[in-house]
Amino acid sequence: MSVRELFTFRNSYFAAGVGIAAGFFVLTAIGGFIVLPYAQTELKFASLWDAICSAAGLPQPPTFVPTAKVGPRLTEVVLTPTTLAHSTQESIGRGATLAQRCAICHGPTGISRADSPNLAGQYASVIYKELLDFRAGARTNAIMSPFAVNLSDQDIADLAGYYAYLPRLPAFHPMEQLPKPRVVIYGAPVRGIAPCGSCHGSLDNKVGSPWLEGQSEAYLKAQLQAFASGQRTNDISQQMRNIARAMTPQEIDGAAAYYASQPPEIVKATD
Repeated sequence: MSVRELFTFRNSYFAAGVGIAAGFFVLTAIGGFIVLPYAQTELKFASLWDAICSAAGLPQPPTFVPTAKVGPRLTEVVLTPTTLAHSTQESIGRGATLAQRCAICHGPTGISRADSPNLAGQYASVIYKELLDFRAGARTNAIMSPFAVNLSDQDIADLAGYYAYLPRLPAFHPMEQLPKPRVVIYGAPVRGIAPCGSCHGSLDNKVGSPWLEGQSEAYLKAQLQAFASGQRTNDISQQMRNIARAMTPQEIDGAAAYYASQPPEIVKATD
């Protein structure tokens, strides 16, 4: 048999050898370029061609996989006029013990020296809501969030009852009493700003709205700015965010300075 006849498909041995080699090539190509790339669950390919190019070592642009946008957490607390309206003496006593851990920021008598909110005499429902929001992540703070996460529902109710029981005392940072700014008395109806006193007033107080007289100017200003920027989102129905966004920087400064200059209304502890 000549060399020419040896390397022809008429030679059964040559034909069989070429067929076996071709079969191995096809199987290895399928396994290396298709099966193995798709077996890597951490990689996502838009098409078969992407898988082949990846197996061949050719760089491919990253495939964009859209992720669900997670919005800010909102408050889930529901308040009524009767929420913690009457705390028991036992609850107030437990709250007094728990409050020892709060004294470094909020003062031993609930009056802060550190531009933290004054809590003595604050409405129980307000403290209750804010602590629940800190615990749930609807409101965040580097100090309050880790503290609140370990509080039980009963702990929060006890703390709220205790601070509400304390009489409101003059703040440690008094300033010359200022006249009421227009935004506090009249609001700005054209811009959708209600008078501050319609929710935060002594006679007309909306459930969940804190009393503001005698609070720190720096704290009040920081909270209004946080509402305006959307950094703080635990207000009910976005009421404070809508108002703060519509306020001018001068109105924010004026409202914060005014409330900081007002002596708090003295309230007596009751059983």
